[in-house]
Amino acid sequence: MEIRHRDSGPSVDPDAYVASTAVLSGEVRIGPGSCVLHGAVISADGGPVEIGANCVIMEHAVLRATPRHQLTIGDHVLAGPHSYLTGCTIGDEVFVATGAMVFNGARMGRASSVALCGAVHIGCVVPPQTRIPIGWVAVGDPARLYPPGEAESIRAGLDEAGGFLPFVFGADPEADRSQQMRTALRRYTSFLSRSHQGDEPIG
Repeated sequence: MEIRHRDSGPSVDPDAYVASTAVLSGEVRIGPGSCVLHGAVISADGGPVEIGANCVIMEHAVLRATPRHQLTIGDHVLAGPHSYLTGCTIGDEVFVATGAMVFNGARMGRASSVALCGAVHIGCVVPPQTRIPIGWVAVGDPARLYPPGEAESIRAGLDEAGGFLPFVFGADPEADRSQQMRTALRRYTSFLSRSHQGDEPIG
């Protein structure tokens, strides 16, 4: 399904393939030779999504852009089933495995990879050819890699970027978690309800 969002609709190269059950919403551009498989959702929520040539976006992957962070994917990239990429920049020849996550403001260099259920967190910069192991988390610029049990080190890396809710939603970094959540959700629900009011299916 293709959806016109904020007066913009998807643009799919004639040599690309998009499965009938995939969803493309808003200013989404799919390059030549790329394939978007069943159940994938690609949503330009206030910012553009650009997918290069010869990429594969596998089943039930979710790719999103935001007003602050567009999503740009280079050529020859694979986004595995149930992967989640939001507001990030992915270089050429990058492998994002099943269930892996790449968050707002992150950048993955050429031929880097994030393995099963791994994460590249907010603002993280992954150098070219770096491999993030199964379940590990990358934080910082340049990326530092931690197993999931090292919560304090991971949290310290997020704090360097300003913290998740301030970085993504503009919440006050000095406020307590309760107030940050109220601010973030008030802004996010307001933005989503306003920006999607006029959405219409176009194909």
